[in-house]
Amino acid sequence: MSASIPDGHEKFVISGGHPVGGEITPRGSKNEALPVIAATMLTDEPVILRNVPEIEDVLVMFKIIEAAGGSVERLGPNVFKVVNKNIDTWRLDEGLCRQARASILFMGAMLGRMKRLELPPPGGDVIGRRRLDTHFYGVRMLGAEVTLGRTYYLKCDKLRGADIFLDEASVTGTENILMAAARAKGTTIIRNAACEPHVQGLARMLNAMGAEIEGIGTNLLTIKGVKSLSGTDYKIGPDYLEIGSFIGMAAATGGEMRITDVRQSDLRNILLNYRKLGIETYYDEPDVLVVPGCQELRIFKEMHNSIPKIDDAPWPQFPTDLMSIAIIVATQAHGTIIFFEKMFDGRMYFVDRIIAMGATIIPCDPHRVVVVGPNKLYGARMESPDIRAGMALLIAGLCAEGETEIYNVRQIDRGYEGVDERLRQIGAKIERVRLS
Repeated sequence: MSASIPDGHEKFVISGGHPVGGEITPRGSKNEALPVIAATMLTDEPVILRNVPEIEDVLVMFKIIEAAGGSVERLGPNVFKVVNKNIDTWRLDEGLCRQARASILFMGAMLGRMKRLELPPPGGDVIGRRRLDTHFYGVRMLGAEVTLGRTYYLKCDKLRGADIFLDEASVTGTENILMAAARAKGTTIIRNAACEPHVQGLARMLNAMGAEIEGIGTNLLTIKGVKSLSGTDYKIGPDYLEIGSFIGMAAATGGEMRITDVRQSDLRNILLNYRKLGIETYYDEPDVLVVPGCQELRIFKEMHNSIPKIDDAPWPQFPTDLMSIAIIVATQAHGTIIFFEKMFDGRMYFVDRIIAMGATIIPCDPHRVVVVGPNKLYGARMESPDIRAGMALLIAGLCAEGETEIYNVRQIDRGYEGVDERLRQIGAKIERVRLS
């Protein structure tokens, strides 16, 4: 594998106040690529993965596989071949696992393959408490013994199917149970399962490998365990969160944008909530979404003169990962709107940086803010706290008057492949500068 992990010693320098528009194609879904990479552990046969976003979290997952004895070969841009025939350990590399929260996804795959696992606690974004209880509950129901400490130890004599009701519709918890259940003896039922597009993608890939999963796209999944899984050639779907970021960027800066390779079913609730901010879009072709330029963003009050609200929730509701993007758009819209972040208790902390740029944002508590717009934003020096807030700060810089510097861009690189280069191609004035 020739791709390298960004070292973090860089900043973005943005000259704001210019429309960002043109034609852009989203990369493959980060949140689908991560469990799909883990799922390659379930077979000894080669797996070809296409449309893989070449971002830091993905590269860390590949390095974890290589450290465990597998091989990863880059066949071309965004295409990789993974062969796990020579996996020779049930201990995963601690240093690598602590670099990415997605390392937790090896739990289900390695239990299905090795029947035991030593897994260091995962790293990831600091956006509040992120429970792992659902993961451990699920694999315990399948017959695994779990010992928690500085490192997580899991083992089982044999995985057996079970009827599992999740206390929360955990995305990665559902994915771990799916992978383990695919190699368990008997039938597993997951009730209150997560059903996000990336969960659906993992299930489709597992079925392509020979698994028997029914109910894809619903919160009731039925998995008939099989003795072995084969290799496959699988294309990862478009990243609807990246698409949502591009829509917000175009609308906030006044640019006209054509976004190709979109999947309409992934965007319904996103576009519904974006309309609350005055964003209008249309499909030029079934897989091409257009954001018209120079829109007058306006927030209209709801019935009985009520202030509208955007809140997040598990799929198919508005995704938590787009809350920070929507908040930036709201600063450029006429009117008042409430944002209610229900999923994480630390995601709203980034608004202090936007307030310092000139935004009128009233923090109510760790979960709610009120945005009153439009506001003229001014360039500032900021540090990216996490992937999605980092992209939100980038969009704010593109809207702002003057120059904005964003540090810790490694966080943005973790979720958006080559974002500066791709945005320059559609009019953004952004440069990546090496820090001395």
